[in-house]
Amino acid sequence: MDRVVDLDEVAAVLAAQTVGWTSAGLEVGQVTWRDAEASWPQPLEADRARAKDPDSLGVVISGPGGAELSVVLFRGGWADVDFIDGLTHGGALPASDIASPTDFGTRMNQWVAHVFGVRSGGQ
Repeated sequence: MDRVVDLDEVAAVLAAQTVGWTSAGLEVGQVTWRDAEASWPQPLEADRARAKDPDSLGVVISGPGGAELSVVLFRGGWADVDFIDGLTHGGALPASDIASPTDFGTRMNQWVAHVFGVRSGGQ
């Protein structure tokens, strides 16, 4: 898999955004990492040091009324983005051609706004 996005830089962007999201009442879960070198099934690691060659990172954000946003970014520049805004609507959001950590941070803010109506996130 091509290395389009530096996942360590993305983690720093997420850490900066977390402050705004938590102050808006959202719960931001711990970032998880998947190691490309691990044998199948590749476990998710909460400790970055345990993922020697990370090929993805993920985070889950929860909010009021059972709303949840789950994002897994792959170093190749795409993400799996799933959400439920409570009990009525859910689905996947488009997430391809992510070119940089900054681009990812901008999109995270858009996804958080879409699901929770929160416009801040440190960016």
